[in-house]
Amino acid sequence: MAFAVVARYHCAPADEDTVRAALLRMREHTRAEPANEAYEVHAVADEPGGFLLYERYADRAGFEAHKAAAYFQELIVERVWPLLGDRSVTFAEGL
Repeated sequence: MAFAVVARYHCAPADEDTVRAALLRMREHTRAEPANEAYEVHAVADEPGGFLLYERYADRAGFEAHKAAAYFQELIVERVWPLLGDRSVTFAEGL
């Protein structure tokens, strides 16, 4: 069953370029994962420092494998998350 993730990130405008670069590198890695079906990164219109991510995996196990990847730790956990002032994540299963 498909598993989707919608994440909303917000950083200070001064950190926007760093977060954007890390998310775009993450997109390259994630799209090569066998269970990944989509990984979209958006800058939120009229909201400096705002990002919206949409991710879809073949199943929840595919998402768990994604989180276990070394580049997730490096790019998201160590680089992006410390720069965020706000972060929300929604998980959804396909019907």
